[in-house]
Amino acid sequence: MSAETTRLRLRVSPGAGRSAVVGRHGDAWKVRVTEAPERGRANEAVLRLLSDTLALPRTALTLVSGHGAREKIVELTGMGPALIERRLTSAAAGGRVRKERR
Repeated sequence: MSAETTRLRLRVSPGAGRSAVVGRHGDAWKVRVTEAPERGRANEAVLRLLSDTLALPRTALTLVSGHGAREKIVELTGMGPALIERRLTSAAAGGRVRKERR
C-alpha cells in the first residue's frame, strides 16, 4: 500500500517581511516568504514553510510545477486533503506562523 499524496495549489509572494500562510486565493493558498526569488531560494522557503506548518518532513514535499512562477503546485506525501485544509486554515488564522531562519 502506498502513502497518500495530495497536490496543493499555491500563490507565492517572495521577499515579504515575514513568512506566513495568508489564506485562500481562489482555489489556491496564498503564502508569503522572506526569501528573494533567486536561485530557487524562495521555492525552498515555501517548502520549508509548508513542512513546518503541516508538521510533515521536508522530504514529503515536492515542487512539481511553477519553479519560476508565483503560481506553484506542491505534492505532499503522507497527508490527506482534509487535514491539510484544517492545518492551513489554522495557520492563516494565526495558529502557526513560522519565522524564517537566517
